[in-house]
Amino acid sequence: MKNQFQKNEKGTTATLFPFLQLTTKFSRLGIILLIFIFFALPVIRLMWMSFSGENGLSFEFYNEILSDSRTWEVLGNTLIVVLGSMTIATILGVTIAWLIAYTNLHLKGIIQLLIFLPFVIPSYVSSLAWVQFFRSKGLFSKIVGLLGINIGKIDLYNFGGIIFVMGITMYPLVYMFTVNAFRQIPRDAEIAAKASGASSWTAFSRITVPMALPGIAGGMFIAFLGCLDNFGIPAFLGTPANIDVLTSYIYQQIIGFGPTAFNRASVLSMLLTLIALIVMAFQWMVTRKSRALETGKIDLKPRYILGRSGWLIEMLLWLFLITTSILPLISLVVAPLIKAVGLDFSLENLSLKNYEFVLNNPQTQSAIFTSLKLAGISSVVILCFASVFAYFRVRFNNGFLRVIEAFITIPYALPGTVFALSMIFAWMQPFPGWNPGIYGSIWILYIAYITRFMIVQVRSAITAFGQVDESIEEASEISGSRGRGKWLKVMLPLILPSILSGTVLVFLQALTELTVSSLLYSSSSKTIGVQVLSYQQAGYTLNATAFSSVIVGLIILTYLVILIIQKFVERKR
Repeated sequence: MKNQFQKNEKGTTATLFPFLQLTTKFSRLGIILLIFIFFALPVIRLMWMSFSGENGLSFEFYNEILSDSRTWEVLGNTLIVVLGSMTIATILGVTIAWLIAYTNLHLKGIIQLLIFLPFVIPSYVSSLAWVQFFRSKGLFSKIVGLLGINIGKIDLYNFGGIIFVMGITMYPLVYMFTVNAFRQIPRDAEIAAKASGASSWTAFSRITVPMALPGIAGGMFIAFLGCLDNFGIPAFLGTPANIDVLTSYIYQQIIGFGPTAFNRASVLSMLLTLIALIVMAFQWMVTRKSRALETGKIDLKPRYILGRSGWLIEMLLWLFLITTSILPLISLVVAPLIKAVGLDFSLENLSLKNYEFVLNNPQTQSAIFTSLKLAGISSVVILCFASVFAYFRVRFNNGFLRVIEAFITIPYALPGTVFALSMIFAWMQPFPGWNPGIYGSIWILYIAYITRFMIVQVRSAITAFGQVDESIEEASEISGSRGRGKWLKVMLPLILPSILSGTVLVFLQALTELTVSSLLYSSSSKTIGVQVLSYQQAGYTLNATAFSSVIVGLIILTYLVILIIQKFVERKR
């Protein structure tokens, strides 16, 4: 009987094996097809549109765009803004990273919080904050007036203003890449250089900088791509001064409509993507040896003790951080309290009417509700799918999963305007003759948010699962905790803090998103960013500022709520 059972079992297995193998193949093909449709097809459609002429495939739109002097003017503007902003971001990021990594500065935790504040606040909000800070009779003029200095009005609606605000917004990225690169440099190398008679400057220039170069270069290139992708600052500060960069110029082409608007915009998008790809390739060439330079050990102890001049360095650093991180936000909150633009800040000129208008306006309320709904639902969907994928990516790392990860990366790697335009082409008519009605509805925003921010959560979840050794999972199964019990009692408590960090980042990015939303929204799906842009373009500066203040409050509130949840989870853990 036993032999007969084994024979039947073997026979059944042999019979079912081809079926199971076939089912697995169909499942993989189905997954690849879905990933291709949602993550790769939009880019292919965008490329196709750039070559689509009246008589089929053609280079006519490339010839038209490249022969237009306005295109080269916009490209020149883009390079000026991006290179200038990257230079400011690099100088600030590297300098502050060295001070944090190498010196005995006090209150480093608070300093790092202030460093990241300009990066957390949306760039279009930062633009308004700086405009209000430097306006005539603004907070800056009041401060310098107390010192007996009369500077006058500082105009940010020019190249200098765009470069300055963008550089301040992007320097935390350079800092983030550089600070640990400095900390990973072995002390022995620097000590040996000094023992050989090298001065501090020689040791820094010949030892520290070359060994930290991969981190510095990585931060520079990420800042370059961030500036290249930025739409909010050029739209708020450049458009009024007729200074267009590629992102704002693409936006103007699309909203201008016309029979060839989408074709022209797609060609400009290809140019923007080409610049991004060249920079990414150059980044890879520079940083490909970074692993050989990493020691794997982060040294947190100070290497230089600030002497008598330490108080001056700390004072200048704190003055810079307060000026760039706190005072503009104070100006942003205070400015809408003035009844009209140009009035002095005094009790008789104060009023809450701008805040009342914004908070009681149905359009504003709808925008807040829409953004919260988009960010909340997208974050939950992304959390579920990304966590499942990340688990298999860590436990069963194979070519199939790596291909999927590469597809998932595409939407986030593309500049925002390029990605938004690709979504329009993909979902106006996904297949010839079939229009599902997604374009022009809120559903295209859901698809855009989920596909664009998926990789952020995937990276966070991969890091979380990578920190949980397989032996822990096996031990829980041996102890009787399997399936649901294993996940509830063992896995979730271990991975939840790290995964929640990714979810917070996704939620905040989706909540304040502007670039993609500005091209995909409809009248019934205006988001927070789009509503602020509408106020600004209509000339209602104080209303735009008041709404931006509400956004900042919403970001801070969201962060505090998530922080409380994380603390609760860690305590339970």
